[in-house]
Amino acid sequence: MRIVVVGAGEVGTYVAQILSEEGNTVSMVEVDEKKLHHISEELDVLVVQGSGSHPHILREAGISKADLLVAVTASDEVNLLACLLARQHGVERTIARIQAHSLREKNARELREAMQVDTIIDPDEETAREIIDLLSNPGATDVTVMANGEVIVVGVQLAPDAPWVNRRLAEIAAESEPDWDFLVAVLTRNGETQIPRADTTLEPEDVLRVVCKRRARSTLLPLLGLAAGTHRRVMLLGGGRTAEILARCLSEQHAEVVLIENSLERAQALSEELDAVLVLQGDITDAELLESEEVGKFDAVIALTGKDDANILACLYAKSLGASETIAVLHNLALRTLLQDVGIDVALSPRTVSANGVLRYVRGGVTQVATNLSGEFEIIEAEVKTGSSADGATISKLGLPKDVLIGAYVRDGKAQIGRGRSQLRGRDHIIVFARPDTIDEMMRFFG
Repeated sequence: MRIVVVGAGEVGTYVAQILSEEGNTVSMVEVDEKKLHHISEELDVLVVQGSGSHPHILREAGISKADLLVAVTASDEVNLLACLLARQHGVERTIARIQAHSLREKNARELREAMQVDTIIDPDEETAREIIDLLSNPGATDVTVMANGEVIVVGVQLAPDAPWVNRRLAEIAAESEPDWDFLVAVLTRNGETQIPRADTTLEPEDVLRVVCKRRARSTLLPLLGLAAGTHRRVMLLGGGRTAEILARCLSEQHAEVVLIENSLERAQALSEELDAVLVLQGDITDAELLESEEVGKFDAVIALTGKDDANILACLYAKSLGASETIAVLHNLALRTLLQDVGIDVALSPRTVSANGVLRYVRGGVTQVATNLSGEFEIIEAEVKTGSSADGATISKLGLPKDVLIGAYVRDGKAQIGRGRSQLRGRDHIIVFARPDTIDEMMRFFG
């Protein structure tokens, strides 16, 4: 596939990296010469300096031969115009990053259609939504909601005293007979990620991704050593757009929210916008400020400034004072392993959240895609097409590639855990765990 990416910021660069590594022909358009120089040294992509709103720049990037345009600059106007120009050059599909709420509302639909945008992504809103899902599952390292909420994938690092530690997966499965409510789909141990066998014995510090029926969530969490429930006191460190969206959602859920923002002007604006939120002006790495606000007594402390070092330091300090859970937003994925070692509970990346929306569109026939920070496995929701190889076949006889697991399927709105004897039907929605290099081969089974 030939793809033009407009905007070489955090999201655009990561999307280009993933798409080029999968064998797509990728061109990048960016105004900033320094960014392009760095990208040309790191990625196997064509780079073109200029604005995506200029037709001659897009032509230089190969827009006339492109199958897809992804416009993810910081300007909604540039992104919309790039999509319109792409359509005029015959590009079949377009994706735009749109941040302005007014452009995302229903009454702006005519404008979006006029600009011929197929899909809208918003990294800030999507990151906030992912944090909300995490806060609903305290202690989880990541949470992915699939199939309109009927299936949940919970990530967790097993504590030494978790009930499943030192137990074989076969024993755990036997206790769930005859109708399984959850399944350990992926296991990471000592840096290696794989689909575990039935004879695998779980160990402390194992990182699991467990696929679960929605109604069984409250049963699963205690077995993983997690507490079912939600956080009632939340501190947000940083007052950017993601924090604003998150603060509004949490206050609507009647949580007590405190937000700290360094800019006086921005803090005043947030205070006027967020009536139910206590907004303070200050540096999130100011130890005296955090102590005076009793950061250690909060259920969750979330650091989401644009500076990774500040986010990490603030979370570490909050944890040392007793905060129940800390979440750090990361812009440099290389820091992920550091956070696992020093005790920060969760690391999130806006770039991976946004890439999921793009990958869903690149993967034909896919409803949803989720990747974790390490990227070894993707979680894919897809529909079994009527008449495909999978229609009427049992999972064990499909002959799926190695490192592919059907964790669950949804039929007529009801979720079931995938087992070898499960028979699939056309129009089933399946939840599949797969390595990226197996996905194209795997999708052929489902039509």
